[in-house]
Amino acid sequence: MRKDITLTADARELRGKNAARRLRVDGMIPAVLYGAGKDSVAVTVSPKEVNKILHSSSGHNTIFNLAVQGSETTPVMIIDWLHHPIKDSLMHIDLKRIELDKVIRVKVPVHVTGEPVGVKLQGGQLDLVVREVELEILPDEIPEHFTVDVSQLNIGQGVRASDLPVSGSMKLMSPPEAVLAHVVAIRDSVAETPAEGAAAATTAEPEVVKKGKKEEEGAAKPAAGGKAPAAEKAPAKDAKKK
Repeated sequence: MRKDITLTADARELRGKNAARRLRVDGMIPAVLYGAGKDSVAVTVSPKEVNKILHSSSGHNTIFNLAVQGSETTPVMIIDWLHHPIKDSLMHIDLKRIELDKVIRVKVPVHVTGEPVGVKLQGGQLDLVVREVELEILPDEIPEHFTVDVSQLNIGQGVRASDLPVSGSMKLMSPPEAVLAHVVAIRDSVAETPAEGAAAATTAEPEVVKKGKKEEEGAAKPAAGGKAPAAEKAPAKDAKKK
C-alpha cells in the first residue's frame, strides 16, 4: 500500500564493518537501494523512521518515497532488514525501487473474525494454519490484510486460499487449496483411560509371575537342606523292622 511518507537518506562512500559501526554510534544505519534497472546505491537512513514504517498497519508492504540527498527521489519498499541478535535494534535494511505501473509479488497477512459454530456449540478448536498469502499485484492496490469470517465453520470445515476475495490486478500465487484456518475436534482424554489401564495391567503382569517363581524356589529350599518330608522317611522305618 502506498503512503504519503518521505524518508530522507544520505549517500555513503565508506563500507565495511567499522564504517557501519560508526554509523550506528551516530544514530544511523546502513542501507542499500537497488532495482528498476538502475545501479545500487549505498545510503544511510534513520532507524527510528524505518521502525515507524515497519510497525505501521501496512508494515513492510508500505510503499513510500526515499529522497537521497543530491540524487533521486523514488518510490521504494523495504525488502529485507536485520536486527541485532541480542539488543533487537535495527542494523541494516534493503530498499527496492518500485515501478508503480508494474506488478510485484508481496505477502499479505490473513486475519480471522468471529467464533466458529464448531467451537461454540460442538466443542471443537479453531486452528490457524496459514497466516499470510502471496499475491502478484500492482503496487497501489496492495491491501493491508485480508479478513476472513469463520463464524459459520463446523467441525471438519475450513477456509482455503481460493476463498479469499481476489479483485482488480490481484493474482493469487499461493496454492489455492492451501488451508488458512479450520475447526478440528479435540481429543477426549477420557476415551484414552481404558487403553492406559490395559497398558498398566500389561506392565504389572510380569512382576506377579516373577513373585510366584520366587515363592516356589523358596518352598523347594528346605528339601535341599536335608529335612526330608514324612513320605520319604517311611521306607527307612520299614527297613529297621526287617
